[in-house]
Amino acid sequence: MSAEATADVVPPPETCAPLVPTHQRGAGGGGVAGVTFDLKSLNLSSKYVKLNVGGSLHYTTVQTLTKQDTMLKAMFSGRMEVLTDSEGWILIDRSGRHFGTILNYLRDGSVSLPESQRELEEVLSEARYYLIQGLVEDCQLALQHKSEAFDPLCHIPMVTSPKEEQQIISSCSKPVVKLLHNRSNNKYSYTSNSDDNLLKNIELFDKLALRFNGRVLFIKDVLGDEICCWSFYGQGRKIAEVCCTSIVYATEKKQTKVEFPEARIFEETLNILIYETPRVPDKALLEATGGVAGGGGGPLRAGDDEDGREHRVRRIHVRRHIMHDERPHGHQAVFKD
Repeated sequence: MSAEATADVVPPPETCAPLVPTHQRGAGGGGVAGVTFDLKSLNLSSKYVKLNVGGSLHYTTVQTLTKQDTMLKAMFSGRMEVLTDSEGWILIDRSGRHFGTILNYLRDGSVSLPESQRELEEVLSEARYYLIQGLVEDCQLALQHKSEAFDPLCHIPMVTSPKEEQQIISSCSKPVVKLLHNRSNNKYSYTSNSDDNLLKNIELFDKLALRFNGRVLFIKDVLGDEICCWSFYGQGRKIAEVCCTSIVYATEKKQTKVEFPEARIFEETLNILIYETPRVPDKALLEATGGVAGGGGGPLRAGDDEDGREHRVRRIHVRRHIMHDERPHGHQAVFKD
């Protein structure tokens, strides 16, 4: 490209502002004068313009820069004064890393966006600065798709301490269902079908978490004292509990039995839905389902103080202590609790 095609024609002196040096001479008069800049009106007679965007150099045309209604069109339509250096480069005080993407979008009306979320956000920031609304919308849509692609369907917090559990439950505006399963604290052997029932409880938890996702917060606890226990919370308080373990007293030994009360668990999960937001449940619904907080305490009475009222928790222990004779037929059964 020839120098004549790229250089700007210097306008008459009356249209130019005084030169402003970038480096002043020293107090003693020594030193060399630095590069000078002009603040002047843009000469539109040249087909090409030279752009220095944060140190990144670009050649383009006035037609490209003024194709869409953007801040660049206002800058290069002759209505604004632009800053140029002594070599005719028009200076734009922005990062030049993604300016090539900006120019390509102005040329074609579309552009391939970067895959990295960080670079997408950088392009979005530049598009907003130059007021390129179409590119802004494309970047926002790409970021939304990227967020949805990596956003899991269900979030299942894993409790690591009693303090963390209390914080999760008290800060959640939704009902909470917690499954505690911990085999490490069992000092007895398991019955033959206990392992299967424990897995069935875990599978039911996963199915309920998917079914009621967005309405109920499901959390897991693997550090508690129980082997398998469901807890149901509403408005930060425990409403019901279903313990699925029992002790089998056999001959000269004790065994741990794990039950799978599927119907009871599903029923309590449905009951907990009355504590969905808004946080104040319907009183008629509470009365019909067993009173305040589902505790069977009867309907609200005038003058009752919620803080002073006794809070009752439904605790369902599925055959908590079982006396069972496993000795051969013909021997007398001796039961003890």
